[in-house]
Amino acid sequence: MFLGDIVGRPGRVFLAERLSSMRRKHGIDMVVANGENAAGGSGLNGRIAAELASIGVDGITLGDHVWDQKSFPREIVDLEYVCRPANLVESCPGATSLVLEKSGFRLGVFTVMGRVFMAPCDCPFRTADRMLTTLKNESDAVLVEIHAEATSEKVALGWHLDGRVAAVVGTHTHIPTADARILPKGTAYLTDAGMTGPFHSVLGREIEPVLGRFIDGMPRRFEVASGDVRICGAVIEIDESRGLARSIEPVMVCREK
Repeated sequence: MFLGDIVGRPGRVFLAERLSSMRRKHGIDMVVANGENAAGGSGLNGRIAAELASIGVDGITLGDHVWDQKSFPREIVDLEYVCRPANLVESCPGATSLVLEKSGFRLGVFTVMGRVFMAPCDCPFRTADRMLTTLKNESDAVLVEIHAEATSEKVALGWHLDGRVAAVVGTHTHIPTADARILPKGTAYLTDAGMTGPFHSVLGREIEPVLGRFIDGMPRRFEVASGDVRICGAVIEIDESRGLARSIEPVMVCREK
């Protein structure tokens, strides 16, 4: 199961409440989650990474907010279940991929950031090619996350990797898309997994400050919202013999009213 961006304490608390039952319901072997908004809505730190691991998240990915918490560049080097985007500058700390293992099956995981409307980074397409070469002998299947603004860039990466990886799943925009499918050569694809956080919000933040910023352009503090918390992501079934996908099913869990 891949889970979209965990946003702040509301996302973490609700995930802690429901993850065990979700694993049982869907027969989940491995859980990968984007944690780049888990600490106060911006970034991740060692304490929260350990908290997510303790509730059953096997691997944590990151995005453009990777360095928002000042302590994290020092902490990430000791977090073996966390990887930063692979197409950041090579000298950045942290692992560029993960290999998760369950019952002898090895799942490689890595993230690339998009370049359209995003901060400068290396080419996500060439980086993905390079990462697959590295992971070829270390994993039985590969899940690729693309953390990007532009849907076209995400879709293009899906086609670029079709038949070479088990899944390509997008993150960053916090809005779940309705295009989950298996591409012709066997790769599961979803443009955006959505977020694990408060939906009574603007992308996880309180509505009024964001609305005010759009209206008059004046700076405001964007606090994490708290209403209508949901868990969003996708369950992907992988054919172990081929390392490709059998199915992909979007999931959304809402708190009861």
